[in-house]
This record gives sequence, C-alpha cells and structure tokens, in this order.
Amino acid sequence: MDNETYLNHPTFGLLYRVCLLGEHQELFTTLYAQRLFFLVTTGPAGLKFEPISRTDARLMVENRLRSLRRTGQSQEYEQLQAIHHRTFQ
Repeated sequence: MDNETYLNHPTFGLLYRVCLLGEHQELFTTLYAQRLFFLVTTGPAGLKFEPISRTDARLMVENRLRSLRRTGQSQEYEQLQAIHHRTFQ
C-alpha cells in the first residue's frame, strides 16, 4: 500500500486510490476534494466506475479493515487504518 495509484476518470478527472477492497475491486476518490468515491472494478471489458456515497465507501473500508484483522495481516491493517483515519475522520 506504499504505492500511490491514480486513474483518469472520463468526467471527474484524476482519481486517487484509497485502497484495494478485494479481487478486481478498488476504492478511488477524487484527488483534491475527496468527496466523490468510486468503486472501480477490473474485468474483461476494462474498467467499470461505479459512483458510491461517502458512507458506503467508509463501510467498504471498515469491512476491509475487519477482514485484514481477521486474517492477521497487521502491516496492511495498520496502513489501511491510517488511510481510513485520514480519509474519513
């Protein structure tokens, strides 16, 4: 999670990756305001951008935190916890 990842959205411009949520799914937000969130899914047809609410984005990150804690991935958990705090607090 040390690497910063960016995507160019056709309407909203540069997006910043908040975190990996699961296989082929990542959470992105607008680079500057961090008010608009997108669930980005990678598939055979390319990238799919699904706009989601701030509340849903926060729940997804919290679910990922729980998953990391359950599986004992403490370094990733600590990094994501810092991202969660910085993004949603």
